[in-house]
Amino acid sequence: MQRDQLADFLRRRREAIRPSEVGIADGGPRRRIPGLRREEVARLAGMSVDYVVRLEQGRSSQPSTQLVAALARALRLSDDERDHLFYLAGHQPPPTEGAARLARAGLVRMLDLLGDTPAMVISDLGEVLAQNQMSMLLIGDHSVFTGDRRFMIYRWFTEPASRVIHPPEETARHARQLVADLRAAAGRRPGDPVVEHLIARLHRDSRSFQEWWEGHEVGVRRADRKTMVHPHVGPILLDCETLVTPDLRQQLLVLTPADAEARQRLELVRVLGTQDFLPASIELGGYDDPRSLSPRRDG
Repeated sequence: MQRDQLADFLRRRREAIRPSEVGIADGGPRRRIPGLRREEVARLAGMSVDYVVRLEQGRSSQPSTQLVAALARALRLSDDERDHLFYLAGHQPPPTEGAARLARAGLVRMLDLLGDTPAMVISDLGEVLAQNQMSMLLIGDHSVFTGDRRFMIYRWFTEPASRVIHPPEETARHARQLVADLRAAAGRRPGDPVVEHLIARLHRDSRSFQEWWEGHEVGVRRADRKTMVHPHVGPILLDCETLVTPDLRQQLLVLTPADAEARQRLELVRVLGTQDFLPASIELGGYDDPRSLSPRRDG
């Protein structure tokens, strides 16, 4: 670990970022520095202010790879800058799969610019890599999920609570889309152990997934209209636009209200503030509901 170099790099990157680049008001003449404050970096990275101070003063313990990745996201580092940060912290940069699980800096900046429009960066396997605040208010903080549960498709087919976000009449269509997305990813990534493990676990844990998988439908969603059910304001009709990176490994999903009523309800979500929507403490599995999840056999 190169403490002095790490301290200098973190301090300079913090000072180089304008608050508006990360969705923070500039503060007018009261702000004495052009860049971010240490407490703002701490909040964005999800760590204590004291630890950020110690890092910048070169007197911290070695940060874990998780903390380094969080700092890279908070400071909006480019891929090269992120790798440099890992080296200074005494770690090897993430391998290909690990790097793919870090939201691209450009996509994270777009999240900041979208402000009160819910948006998130998602991997091609359905893992939420980054969210803006409005997305968290709408569907909860997905950073709490680990292991197989970090993949939306795994939670969908094994945990009933994950499906309350959509009305019953849309669950079959959503199940079909999730499986078609995974099929497309599996075709692009033959022999990938992460993909193979996820598919194997889904086959083991969900009979309904097996039935959908046998249909061999393929597709990458780029635009859609869906209803999301918020526990306090009810159903919200949203248009979903998806921007896909050239390698198809990451997607920027933007959710906009489809009509005036949806716009009002989304504004109410913002006003209500942070609510626990899908608590991480819910641990349910092995659930199959053929009425809502199994493929239709008509025709």
